[in-house]
Amino acid sequence: MLDRLDVPIVQAPLAGGPSTPELAAAVSGAGGLGFVAAGYRTPDALADAMARTRELTDRPFGVNVFAPTGAPADPEAVRRYADALRPLAEAAGAALGEPRFDDDAFAAKLDLLLDAPPAVVSFTFGCPPAETVERVRAAGAAVWVTVTGPEEAEPAVAAGAEALVVQGVEAGGHRGAFVDREDRVDYGLIALLALVRARVDVPLVATGGIATGRGVAAVLAAGAAAAQLGTAFMRCPEAGTSDPHRAALASSRPTGLTRAFSGRLARGIVNRLQAEHSAAAPIAYPEIHHVTAPLRAQGRKTGDADVVNLWAGQAHELAQDLPAAEVVARLVSEARDALAQAAERLGAAGAR
Repeated sequence: MLDRLDVPIVQAPLAGGPSTPELAAAVSGAGGLGFVAAGYRTPDALADAMARTRELTDRPFGVNVFAPTGAPADPEAVRRYADALRPLAEAAGAALGEPRFDDDAFAAKLDLLLDAPPAVVSFTFGCPPAETVERVRAAGAAVWVTVTGPEEAEPAVAAGAEALVVQGVEAGGHRGAFVDREDRVDYGLIALLALVRARVDVPLVATGGIATGRGVAAVLAAGAAAAQLGTAFMRCPEAGTSDPHRAALASSRPTGLTRAFSGRLARGIVNRLQAEHSAAAPIAYPEIHHVTAPLRAQGRKTGDADVVNLWAGQAHELAQDLPAAEVVARLVSEARDALAQAAERLGAAGAR
């Protein structure tokens, strides 16, 4: 699939609002690979989003799916955390949601993708069984799997993944780890690319903190077949990013890792909820996601950025308010210039 792209630029799926058919179609139309997020959409909404993307472009696009992993969290831990959030929710004029454990309608979404396969189906939060991967590939879609550590790469390839999305800790949004755990190892993107390449021989799509053409050039030089960018597209007019989120992205505010909004580790721009509640947030996904969903929705509606999950990569302040096709064109031009300049420096060094 990657060799069919005009340019090695992939738009990250951006589940939870920023993902739109218009954004995916614009990136694909510019020669890259746009993605539609299946996460948090109902199967019917996903079908509509895929149909709309096909109306907007005849170019290939992908769909990202949350792989079902894990087990229900301790209900008492979830209750205690919800109680701690309640005063903040009341002050914001929102009621907290009811916690529940679910698999984001995985089976129904899989059936939809088998019936009308996109060019790529990518999985995050885990790797589905080899039988599932084979069904997707037999339907005509390439299968990619997100990995956050070298130990996840080999089982993903053994299950049939044709490419790996290698996610460095710099990335915004949820960590795509197979298992969210306290004793994790956080790898920077360049180091992780090298470690994964030493273990497997499939194309690697690099993601995490890439916001410029120089960043694209860096990961291509490090052995990636393509660069995947998410935050870089979140200020585009085609994205569904909320107003308070857009404003935060344009700032230089720091990011941090947190489970405060969803019960699963994610990187976001630090706000009040994240600063005050990250330490107490349990590993409890998707229960905490459902608890905080009404509060986050209220924040987006009223413009209260202190209760919204402001997912963003570490280089978020470099994202630009430009049409997605222009972002792609700038990334490609800057990457070519950066690689040419690096080649000149290497040539000059060799001549000495």
